[in-house]
Amino acid sequence: MQTHLHDPLSGHRLSLERILEASRTVDAVFLNSAQYRAEVLEPELGFELVVKVETLNPIRSFKGRGADYFVQSLEPDTHLVCASAGNWGQAMAYACRSRGLKLICYAALQANTLKLERIRALGAEVRLFGSDFDAAKLEAKRFALESGTRMVEDGFEARISEGAGTLGLELCAYPEKLDAVLIPLGNGAMLGGTARAIKALSPHTEVIAVCAEGATSMLESWRANRVLEHAQIDTIADGIGVRVPILEAVQDMQTLVDDGVTVTDAQMLSAMRHSLEGLGVLLEPSGAAGLAAAYAYRSRFQGKRVTTVLCGGNVTKKQFQTWFI
Repeated sequence: MQTHLHDPLSGHRLSLERILEASRTVDAVFLNSAQYRAEVLEPELGFELVVKVETLNPIRSFKGRGADYFVQSLEPDTHLVCASAGNWGQAMAYACRSRGLKLICYAALQANTLKLERIRALGAEVRLFGSDFDAAKLEAKRFALESGTRMVEDGFEARISEGAGTLGLELCAYPEKLDAVLIPLGNGAMLGGTARAIKALSPHTEVIAVCAEGATSMLESWRANRVLEHAQIDTIADGIGVRVPILEAVQDMQTLVDDGVTVTDAQMLSAMRHSLEGLGVLLEPSGAAGLAAAYAYRSRFQGKRVTTVLCGGNVTKKQFQTWFI
């Protein structure tokens, strides 16, 4: 990847130079994931679809990119705390274990048990609190302030988004022009970082954020250019189930995102089945949000080349039986 490219967004909080650095320094197990044309799905879609599969790594999600790049910047004796619906906690636990750092991860009482088990197996302490992710995050912040532990907030720390931005570099390496990219939107790290790289390297590509219909606070905040909190959320997509947006992530989106759409739980479940049956890729609801949007808005993309990130695949046995059998 060239490093002397003209950058039309050189003053942006997220740095193209640091995204390029991340592409050279992030643990190779998370980089250069498979991306290919999903021809088997195209007859029903009616357009060319390129998928990028982020589930074939030790944590089954894209989040290792941002966690690893962030943890690289820390002093060896740093003690950390984070909050997670599960995938971010796994990513942080993996990165911290690699560098001998201690991590406490807060999660909601009803968080995905498979994800929690993996966080513990990777060496982090798990503390359960509250009815949803944002309640757990508030408690994590309280603990961090009280104990002097470093709070790591996905979507707030620029380096996390920049690590995720390596996805955008790899997508832009696709040999043919991409007309649009569909990116799931939770706390905004993947969307912000990926869009930052895409708008620098392929500004004609339309960047479309995809939210769960039952958790639209980030999308509404982007449109209003201010934080709009929700009292509650209602979606099976825990990985993008945000009700309290992060201001910095909302601001990052302003010059990077062209449009935003929503998908229902039923549409995500349908996309998960399309992925498993057509591609052989098991996805969780959040990981299938972009694919769900490809199906739900297919008339919009006729005659175009569209890409999406299949960004997470942590499904419990109970969930699998409920959703696929």
